[in-house]
Amino acid sequence: MAILVVYWTGTGNTEIMAEKIAEGIKKAGYEADLKQISDILPDEALQYDKIAFGCPSMGIEELEPEEFLPWYEEVEPQLGNKLIALFGSYGWGEGEWMDYWHDRVRGLGLNLFEEGIRINSTPSTKEQQAIVEFGERFAKAE
Repeated sequence: MAILVVYWTGTGNTEIMAEKIAEGIKKAGYEADLKQISDILPDEALQYDKIAFGCPSMGIEELEPEEFLPWYEEVEPQLGNKLIALFGSYGWGEGEWMDYWHDRVRGLGLNLFEEGIRINSTPSTKEQQAIVEFGERFAKAE
């Protein structure tokens, strides 16, 4: 079965990250389905065993509240033991929204893969390679 990489992007930086994670998944020999949240219903997302969720930091270091958060909140209670990864970009602060997201996921007892990957603004060439490697590890993880 394919691995889902699903995201919301405002400036395109999180989209670059999503594409690089999908590239890593494919490099590891697995199929990756790359979708923006507007292109997949929450119930469809739940058909996957592994899901990488991408959302940039918004406002005061929070998940994007208008589109991503309502979509994600439909999926989150049904994730069960699926392996999930978190990623996203930020433009100010230290990327604290990712810490909040980690805490939220862990508090629910969900199966979080590594620490989420966060990038300040547009990923550099070196950061893009690290994101590909993150996708490879995610694909291979049990």
